[in-house]
Amino acid sequence: MTRSPHATSPSTTSKSASAPPHLAIVLFSLAMGGFAIGTTEFASMSLLPFFAADLHIDEPTAGHAISAYALGVVLGAPLIAVLGAKFARRTQLLALMAVFALGNALTALAPGFGSMVAARFLSGLPHGAYFGIAALVAASLVPQHRRSQAVGQVMLGLTVATIIGVPLANLIGQLVGWRASFGLVSLLALLTVLLCALFAPRDQAGRSDPLRELGALKSRRVWTTLAISAIGFGGMFAVYTYLATTLIEVTKVSTEVIPFFLAIFGIGATLGNLFVPRFADRAVMPTAGGILIFAAVALLVFPLVAGNPWLLAIDIFAIGASVALGAVLQTRLMDVAGDAQALAAALNHSAFNTANALGPFLGGLAIREGLGWTSTGPVGAALAVLGFLIWIVAYRDTGPAPVAHASDSAAPREAASPKRAPPLAPRERSRPRDPVA
Repeated sequence: MTRSPHATSPSTTSKSASAPPHLAIVLFSLAMGGFAIGTTEFASMSLLPFFAADLHIDEPTAGHAISAYALGVVLGAPLIAVLGAKFARRTQLLALMAVFALGNALTALAPGFGSMVAARFLSGLPHGAYFGIAALVAASLVPQHRRSQAVGQVMLGLTVATIIGVPLANLIGQLVGWRASFGLVSLLALLTVLLCALFAPRDQAGRSDPLRELGALKSRRVWTTLAISAIGFGGMFAVYTYLATTLIEVTKVSTEVIPFFLAIFGIGATLGNLFVPRFADRAVMPTAGGILIFAAVALLVFPLVAGNPWLLAIDIFAIGASVALGAVLQTRLMDVAGDAQALAAALNHSAFNTANALGPFLGGLAIREGLGWTSTGPVGAALAVLGFLIWIVAYRDTGPAPVAHASDSAAPREAASPKRAPPLAPRERSRPRDPVA
């Protein structure tokens, strides 16, 4: 049967036609911000011994700087999304990266630990809001059936940072000093400001308002999706946080080999964000459920292969690939958030950082109870299974559909639903139409 040309969705057709000629450059510009954010988020953990010694504090106290950054992410994401609802997305991207650059510059220049903690909190504030807005911009530039791929390509900046940015920042920290590493991140943020100023699409302000954004908090589907992220992602962080010590104490590898395993994790995360969203564009929720089951199996296998470096490398690669769950859930939020797109997208990264706190906390409890370094695997698997149980609740939720859709959320609501023409009179119905008209 020949398909009618009118069967194509008007919104999809218009989006294809309106896509900018340099879409890859736009996505690269957005991903550069993710690269800067990923570098400072993960590298700060590896730089902790260096700034602790330089500032004359013990390492547990120095860890408060990392907690301050995470707190900034959790609080800043929803707050900035609501307050910035009336501003154009391009303007928000530029402002958020400028604040991020300032926070990391102040970190590099901090005269004492107290000022460093304040600077890390400031650096964390734009984190979630930037990723949320960048994901919405990327999704608005492609047809609806490619939204997950576009979001995944923006998230590539974060995963590539675990392969390139984090080792580079750590190397600079060892050779030049930890302050230079945060200075590098500040320069990367300024580069993102320049790229977004040149290539990010210009849009109009006033698409939403704070009260409309807060409407996302009334949606049961939004909360269940965020719960999947906050719980299900915790398993990956439970293993990753203690991976270096597990490699030394259990796998018995030298410290020089640890960056290789960390890079394996980053490669898995990068390839996961490249290929898994292709399946999510066909079936978002089934893909999310499949990732959670896949992650649970990989985490459960972790203690069994920890003694063999080659099998462990394969398992770490698989655990890294489960990071693609972030891009998939970001697309799911676009589907269920209605008009509150910015707040829902930003809250996903608040949930992500909640998992970043929950996983290591529970894994640390298991280790303190004497269950061993590899106990983080079963703990992580339990979190992934719990996330899957929440996924079942979300998948079976057949509540009312959201008012607006992410694919046309950039346009005013009145334009998204044009008025229908009045019905023809009986005499007009029987009259043949002029083919020219």
